[in-house]
Order: sequence, then C-alpha cells, then structure tokens
Amino acid sequence: MKSMSEKARGTLFMVCAVVILSPDALLISVVSVDPWTLVFWRGLLTSCTLTAALLFAHGRKALQAGLSVGPAGIVSGIFFGASTISFVMSVRLTTAANTLVLIAAMPLFAALFTRIFLSEKVPRRTWLAVVAGFVGIAVLFSGSIAAGHILGDVLALFTAALMAANFIIIRSHRKVSMVPAVVLSGMMTTLVTAFISDPLSPGTSDILLLSVMGSIVLPVPLALMTVAPKLIPAAEVSLIMLLETFLGPFWVWMAVGERPAPETFLGGGILVVTLVVHALAGWRENGI
Repeated sequence: MKSMSEKARGTLFMVCAVVILSPDALLISVVSVDPWTLVFWRGLLTSCTLTAALLFAHGRKALQAGLSVGPAGIVSGIFFGASTISFVMSVRLTTAANTLVLIAAMPLFAALFTRIFLSEKVPRRTWLAVVAGFVGIAVLFSGSIAAGHILGDVLALFTAALMAANFIIIRSHRKVSMVPAVVLSGMMTTLVTAFISDPLSPGTSDILLLSVMGSIVLPVPLALMTVAPKLIPAAEVSLIMLLETFLGPFWVWMAVGERPAPETFLGGGILVVTLVVHALAGWRENGI
C-alpha cells in the first residue's frame, strides 16, 4: 500500500507538470518556423537546460548519473524523442483539439501496458474514471473536431501510446533517475533533425518562444514526469494528463481571445470532477 505522502507527491508532481506543459500546443501553433526546425530547437534547448540541472545537482558525478540509466534509459530516451517529434507533427498536421483529444487515450494504453508488462492490477475506479474522462472529452470537442487530417490524428494516437509506454518503463525502474533519459532524447531529436531543419531561420519572436519552450515548458514537466510514475501507477499518471485536454483550449482562449464553446466548459467540468472523485476514491482506498 502506498503511503499518502508518496502518493500525494506523485500526484502533485504530475499536476504541476501538466499545468506547465499545457501551453505547449499553443506555442507550437504560433511559432512560425517549419516543424523540423521547431523539433531541432526544442530538443537542443531542453537537453541543454536539463544537462545544466544535472551538473548543478550532481557536480562531477553528473556523467555517472547519466550512465546509471542503462538500457532502460536508452529506450526511454527513444520514446521521449519519438513522442516529441510525433506530437509536434500532429499539432502541425491536424488541429490542436484533435491532437489533445487523441493523446487523452493515454490512460487506456497505460492501463493495458501495466496489465501486460507489469502484471499490476488496475483498480476498477481507474477504469471507470477513464471511461468518464473520455465522455468529458467527447463532450468537450463534440462541436469542434473536424473530419480528415488522418496523418496528424494517427500521429497523436502514436504519441499517446509512446508516452504511456514511457511511464511504464519509468515505473518499472523506480530506483533509477530517468532525467538523463530526457537529456538523451533531446540530443537524439537534435541529431535526427540537424540535416533537415533550418536552425538559423527563427526570427526574434520565434527565438523568444523557443527559449520559453526549451527552458521551462518542456524540461520542467518532463523532469517531473520521470519522477511521478515511480510514486503512482502509470494509468493514474496518464489520467492526470487528461487535464491538458481542458487547459489547452483555455490558454488559446486567453492568448487569442477564442472563447471556448459551451461543450468545452461542460466537458472540462466533467474531466475535473472525474479527476477529483478519482483522487478522493484513491485516498479513501489507502485509508486516508
């Protein structure tokens, strides 16, 4: 049985990660550079930021900390990198709403992967919450999801599967810090896109937005997401990620004055209530 302090920390880390990460789709949409250049700078700046953090935290032992992730960290880094590329491409090839809705399939993938690879029993309350969450998502975007954009939609679903699988890897290696895996993922995406991007093309405004992405919006949440799955089940981690589906349209509303439709408020309300009820049920189940 998980202690309340551990479970609470895992939940807090994930909520903070989602809140900080939530403007990401908006930033991807407003940056004017091509997708490959965007991926190049996201990867480079994120890896530099987290490398600096590792050096600050571990000093001369930073390299040892990086090597300690082992093969699992390499796989995690590949998954992180691939999900970054697929997410950016999805946002550019379909609507942000489509992307966020399909990524919300993460809890289903996480529950399935947890059951198959970790043989963990997924609580019935989590399955019920996933179903309720998808009802909220369906209501939230019922009037705004356009038909078509098949490739972008497929990439969003692929992103959801990669992120869920990554949470499983992190959870199954709880004694190892996977922050170096995020650094590795940034390096890999930078190398992959180095010859097909145009790194010198961003203008002043794009440089500012890319800097925000690479120093705050990406590295901070990704670092938190390497810790949270060690403290709470991957299915619950993914369930908290559903908050981004609500927060994403909110930032669009605040930034460009696009007022969400009534379905957005209703669907978002269902999501929030679902997450609160699920959390309360978990605390009760753990005797809190």
